[in-house]
Amino acid sequence: MFKNRIFLVLCIIFSSILLRAQPRQDTLRLTLPEAEKMFLDSNFQLLAGRYNIDASKAMIIQARLWPNPNFSISHGLYSGTLNKFFPTGTNDETTVNLSQLIQLAGKRNKQVKLAQAGAQLTEFQFFDLMRTLKYTLRTDFFHIYYLEQSAGIYNEEIRALQQIVNAFNEQAGKGYISEKEVIRIRAQLYTFQSEYSDLIGQINDLQSELRLVLQAKPGIYLNPVTDSSLLDKLDPGQYPLSTLVDSAYHNRTDLQMARANTNINRLNYNYQKALAVPDLTLSLGYDEAGSFLTNYYGIGASIDLPFFNRNQGNIRSARAQIASSQAVEKSTQATVEENVSAALQKAFAQQKLYRTVDPKFYGDFSRLLHEVVVNYQKRNISILDFLDFYDSYKQNTLQLNSIQFNRVSAFEDINYYTGTNFFN
Repeated sequence: MFKNRIFLVLCIIFSSILLRAQPRQDTLRLTLPEAEKMFLDSNFQLLAGRYNIDASKAMIIQARLWPNPNFSISHGLYSGTLNKFFPTGTNDETTVNLSQLIQLAGKRNKQVKLAQAGAQLTEFQFFDLMRTLKYTLRTDFFHIYYLEQSAGIYNEEIRALQQIVNAFNEQAGKGYISEKEVIRIRAQLYTFQSEYSDLIGQINDLQSELRLVLQAKPGIYLNPVTDSSLLDKLDPGQYPLSTLVDSAYHNRTDLQMARANTNINRLNYNYQKALAVPDLTLSLGYDEAGSFLTNYYGIGASIDLPFFNRNQGNIRSARAQIASSQAVEKSTQATVEENVSAALQKAFAQQKLYRTVDPKFYGDFSRLLHEVVVNYQKRNISILDFLDFYDSYKQNTLQLNSIQFNRVSAFEDINYYTGTNFFN
């Protein structure tokens, strides 16, 4: 029994040292609009996405370019008759040829349309990345805020219990307090410190993720600042389901990407059919003395004969890709509708739960907490009543913070699934 008590006391001391030994960090207070501006200005993933858009638009310029003409010239290297290198005059031979590839069946225009559709898809990918990162930013922002509220509760309870433990230490050996009671209080203190340490670890993980989204320095501690009165006014009934679904149809970038892929596959099918048509090559030629006439000038044309290869495999593959992308588009549209509907139902459920909480609850409980500590120190209530109230206070306040975060998170889900900031 004595060894167990010694171990418990050492754990409490060690835990306190760990909590107090956390490295000091510079704190940056941020409102949500400030965080979003910082995100848009600094995030390297968005910067890379913007460069990808520029690169894809450059491919449109490339697709518009005409094939280069081909020029060739040749001259006699050695004359056996004259036994001379590079003969000139009446004994030399020079040929010149100029040719130009003419793309038929509108291949060039189809290439341009494919490049434009590819650039549009890259833009949709960029905005989908922005939508996902912004959702991460906003949910982490509110999650950290409410976890910090919970951490404040732990701090308050740990400080009060630590005062009681210190008072017990001063009275040790005087017989005023039973040893069993001292152990119970210390055990409760250690439990709170352990839970607080886990909570701080959770906050630190979210801080790390939020710093990456904002590209903040590793030593910065981000302190979210919110307006509770504005959050309290959020109402899921403000917009009907039809409005939310319609917005999702127009603004969900993953749905736009699915539509863009279907369009790209249709354009690719048209392009593959055009490739079945061979291109024409026109040429101009000059032959100084190698023809039946001296200084011969000629014009010519050449074209492949599509007897064997008419691009049949690529055309069939492109047709199958259209059917595949259409199925993906329909699946994505069904997912969008279900996401929005489920998010709205969740928001109504969280709103109903939130409205059942008495606004005076937290203030009343905080006032009672101080009175319970005072009454316990005066021995007006038993240790069981004291510890039961402390545990109830902790559980209820943690639950209240959880309810508030889940409610705000439900509204953020609606924003994410509709692609529109309906609730800010």
